[in-house]
Amino acid sequence: MRLSGAGALVAGGASGLGAATARELATRGARVAVVDLNQDPAEALAGELDGAIARRADVTNEGELHAAVEGAVEAFGELRLAVSCAGIGWAERTVGRHGPANLQPFEAVVRVNLMGTYNVLRLAAAAMASNEPGADGERGAVVMTASAAAFDGQIGQTAYSASKGGVVALTLPAARDLSRLGIRVCTIAPGLFDTPLLAALPQEARAGLGEQVPFPSRLGRPEEYARLACEIAENPMLNGETIRLDGALRMPPR
Repeated sequence: MRLSGAGALVAGGASGLGAATARELATRGARVAVVDLNQDPAEALAGELDGAIARRADVTNEGELHAAVEGAVEAFGELRLAVSCAGIGWAERTVGRHGPANLQPFEAVVRVNLMGTYNVLRLAAAAMASNEPGADGERGAVVMTASAAAFDGQIGQTAYSASKGGVVALTLPAARDLSRLGIRVCTIAPGLFDTPLLAALPQEARAGLGEQVPFPSRLGRPEEYARLACEIAENPMLNGETIRLDGALRMPPR
């Protein structure tokens, strides 16, 4: 896929991995729809990027996300790429000092991280299905975000790991399902990245987390995720694959 001139949508695009991806896409000439629950930062970022637009949407809300996808198609003429970065976390042991874990946080994490990702996938793919195919028959691509926790979930990460494991499991059947339409699907599974989820930690704690990574021994940078998302879009043989982006990290139990 040629990103120059392509219409792209980044869900969760106002901060962290999503914001870095929106910037990298714009650098490569794509026209970007920054979609986020937080409208003000989405609009601020879109204002920095040539030809970008901002749309407010909760990825779990069918109507809001459908309107955001339709807005991107209307603004750009077509949608060729969607990158799904929206997500939340929660830490709680299955059984703690006061009894079983709360069900509601588990449900909320799965709803945002897994169902929200599927909502982006299905609505973006439906918009791509009407695109004119390229020379190799491609109509579009979707990049989803999992986590190393999908494979190496730590104590207290049952909700987060289950939600991200679901994204990994979704990847291959979605790619097979959409192959007849010329739409590719891949997932990135980041390890420890310097994102807003870690920003509240003291610098010493952040440095300690980075030292757990075999090489390079530091936190991942959002722009490294962004480059991989763009390279997936540009490489037509990448399909149905989950790519770990973690510096060879394998998380210990705690």
